[in-house]
Parts: sequence; C-alpha cells; structure tokens
Amino acid sequence: MPFSVQLGLLLALITSLMSVVGFFLKHAGAVAAPPVEWRRPWASTVALFKVPVYTLGCVVATTSWGFHVGALALAPISVVQSVIAGGLVFVTVLAGRVFHQPVTRREWIGVALTAAGLAFLAATLDGTTDSAHADYDELRLLLAVGAATIAGGVLAYRTRTGPPLAVAAGLMWAGSDVTIKALSGKTDELGIGVLIHPFAFVILLLSLVGLLISARSLQLGPVVSVIALTSATANALTIAAGPALFKEPLPDNVGALLVRLAAFALVVTAASLTPPPMRQTA
Repeated sequence: MPFSVQLGLLLALITSLMSVVGFFLKHAGAVAAPPVEWRRPWASTVALFKVPVYTLGCVVATTSWGFHVGALALAPISVVQSVIAGGLVFVTVLAGRVFHQPVTRREWIGVALTAAGLAFLAATLDGTTDSAHADYDELRLLLAVGAATIAGGVLAYRTRTGPPLAVAAGLMWAGSDVTIKALSGKTDELGIGVLIHPFAFVILLLSLVGLLISARSLQLGPVVSVIALTSATANALTIAAGPALFKEPLPDNVGALLVRLAAFALVVTAASLTPPPMRQTA
C-alpha cells in the first residue's frame, strides 16, 4: 500500500473521531436554539451560531471536514469512507460516557450492527488501495449527485421527525463527499484554481444545506439514532460510489461479492432498528 494511501487512512481515522465529537457539540447547541424554519434559512442559521457550543461543534466539524478532504485526495473513496464508518462505534461510547446522553439497548444494537456491516464492506476492499482512483464519467457523477440532492431535499421538505431528517442530511453530505472526490482529481491540473471550479460551489451548497437539515434533525432527536443514521447514509452511499462512479474494482470472487452485498443488507437492517422519534418535552 503506498504511503500516500496510508496517510489518507490516518486522516480518515482522525476525521471519524472528530466528526462524532462535533455532532454531539452541535446537538447540545441545536437544542438550545430556536427551531429551524425552512422558510427562514438565514435567520435560522444565525440563531444557531449565536449558541456558543453549536459554533464550537461547527469548528470541530469543519476541522474534521478538512481532514476528510485530505483523506479523499490521497486514498480511494470507498476505503476512506469505510474507515470513517468505523467511527460509528464511538457514538454510543461518547454518548453515555462523555456527553451523558441516554443510550437504549436498541440503539446499542443498531449502531453495532451498522458498524459491523460497514466493517464487512471494508474487508472486501482488496485491490482498491493501489491508488486514489479518481477517474469518473462526468455525466454519471452529475446524475448521482443530483439524485442524492433531490432525494434529500424532498425528504427534508416532507418530514417533521428526526431520523428521516438525519437521512436527508446524510444524502446531502454524500453528494458533497462524492463531489469532493471528483474535484480532488483535478488538483494537479488546476492547482488553486479548484477553489473557483463549479464543483467547489456544489460542495459548499450541499455542505451548508446539509448542516441546516442536520441541525433540525438534532433538535428533534433521538441524538444517538440521528447521528448513526446521518453517518450510515453518507458512508454507505459514498462507499458504493467507489466502484459505481470512480472505477474502483469490485471483489474478484463470488464469496467476497456476496459478503459485500450482505454487508449492505446489514446496514439497512440496522437502520430499521432506529427507534421512533421521542416527543420533545418543554
């Protein structure tokens, strides 16, 4: 495995831990802020950032995002996202031990199954760590990102509960991550010019919209399920984007391919264990 890929995986591991910490800090701030209103996105965003702990959570998350960009530039997207997905095991531990959030047995099982399913995906990634694999067809990329954006927008507009909004935020961030990977392949050609490439504006838009949707999902809770669903949605889609969009090779033998399909099924099953949203108390 090239050193650049190893460095990318280290950055992915740092991203994983920091993103979970950022989630919990943002949750603490979001529940102290006024409810997010879709018709007043700017006012809702300002109100959220007036809460210091939410701002701190965003600083941690933004720093994590910087490590994520570096990881995606150095390693295959499916490998990076598999490492980040392993960070789901931090969710329940940090929830109970550090942030003093209640964690039900059902949530422990759901998060554990999700992490296990994504770990099985990582176990079938042989042959994908030889390079960063940034080759893609632009039309297929635009269709995939567009589909994720539309699905996330429709889901956010039509739902009023935490877990579905978490999925919507995950869809937005999956579209952003896929676009980051595509743009990383242009750095040698464009240099600093990538900052004004159209893809950069797509990344910024999806990141900010996803942030607002995520804040509302954290306000509605339950927090452990919301974090797990957001992460699982974003990671599962970006792992799938490896072979589907960036020409990362699939397992050569049938057994490994079946394990990968079973892993996706396990993630879906884990998502179904997400408890119904709890009614907020005054």
